[in-house]
Amino acid sequence: MRHNVTLKQLRCFLAVADTGSFTAAALRLCMTQSALTATIQQLEEAVDLRMFDRTTRRVALTEHAERFRPEAEKVVNGFDSSVYDLMALAQGNRGHLRIGAATSIINLFLVSAIPRFRETYPEITISLRNPAARQAERLVLEGEVDFAIDSKYQGHDGLHYTPLLSDCYGVACHRDLPLARLGRPLRWADLPPAQYIGFNADTGIGHFLRSHATHWPVLGGTHDEVESTGALFAMLGTGKQYSVLPALAYQGHAYPGLVFLELHEPRLSREVCVITRPLRSLAPSAQRLLGVLLDDIRRQPLPPGVALVAPAAQD
Repeated sequence: MRHNVTLKQLRCFLAVADTGSFTAAALRLCMTQSALTATIQQLEEAVDLRMFDRTTRRVALTEHAERFRPEAEKVVNGFDSSVYDLMALAQGNRGHLRIGAATSIINLFLVSAIPRFRETYPEITISLRNPAARQAERLVLEGEVDFAIDSKYQGHDGLHYTPLLSDCYGVACHRDLPLARLGRPLRWADLPPAQYIGFNADTGIGHFLRSHATHWPVLGGTHDEVESTGALFAMLGTGKQYSVLPALAYQGHAYPGLVFLELHEPRLSREVCVITRPLRSLAPSAQRLLGVLLDDIRRQPLPPGVALVAPAAQD
């Protein structure tokens, strides 16, 4: 009955073929000469062919073995390369990361963290998606992204939410709007219903306000709505309306005529989390990217109303 040819047998065959000596091959492989001889005999029995012509002075490949040698090298080298790739992936040195992130996280932090990450891990490629908050949770649940960074939308039992940042809610408006010139802390009771432009309920901000700002009656009525911050800030630039949004979502740097005023009585804040599946550990490459991201967040001044709540990064 034929035996399967093993990788060990191929390694022994190539060592003898390279050195032309059982003694030298045994030294290279750190095994006894008798064990090497037995392994070569097992290979020859498995293929039913003699692989070497042995004389007192030298060991030479047979004609069949000479033709087989390139194939054996291809198999062994291919296996070693695959194992190397697997180990590199496990160590976080190569591979592909799929990330979902809120627009504010991309603009403020990931655009600088990803280039820094690539300096150390240039062979890791990244797919960056910008889903709505409710879609971010679905993408993680279904395994379409490795993790997401966003606010909690529904709070699935099948997901794990690790707090990364907290930011307060406030008013964004043109500096010439009367709300911006009160000269004291802004309260929810100061906000006029007629000038409010909000986010629809499908967005993370709109969903959060409808769930956590029930004290504000304006949300229960009809008002103008948008579904993106791009549309919102274009409308706020006219100087006629205001909106309520978290500090991280405020893009005042792109709209110099706007201001952000933190809301009081009551103060409202949200948490931006790293969203993962609890039964699936993050790959080392993902953990290291998060470490670089945390380091970047610690290095730079955070916008007013934003605070770091994440634990120390782990390698």
